[in-house]
Amino acid sequence: MTADELHVVVEATDDGVVLIRVRGTLDGWSGPSGLVEALDEAAGSGGRLTVADLSGLEFADSAALHALLNAQHRHAEAGVPLVLAGPLGTGVRRLFEVSGTSGVFTFADTVDAALTC
Repeated sequence: MTADELHVVVEATDDGVVLIRVRGTLDGWSGPSGLVEALDEAAGSGGRLTVADLSGLEFADSAALHALLNAQHRHAEAGVPLVLAGPLGTGVRRLFEVSGTSGVFTFADTVDAALTC
């Protein structure tokens, strides 16, 4: 995997949690389609919780934010909580702060903490 490549891994647990681990760069160049597909499937899976592990995300731009906002909306419609887990890198955290969207999402410091949300 190169530094600007997006890598998405999906894990489903027996207790209804879908864990989506995101690594690399999530921007308009790398394309968020892998993450969008994983989040769409998680929202429609009938699970009890989706956790997006963003701790390995090196960079994110408005394309990433757009994908996550749409996913939040789909999860809310499906009645499935979506939690964004970190720790978030400075640039990724700043994206939410500058855009004023921090209050739209539920954040957890770690994946383990997200599992208790």
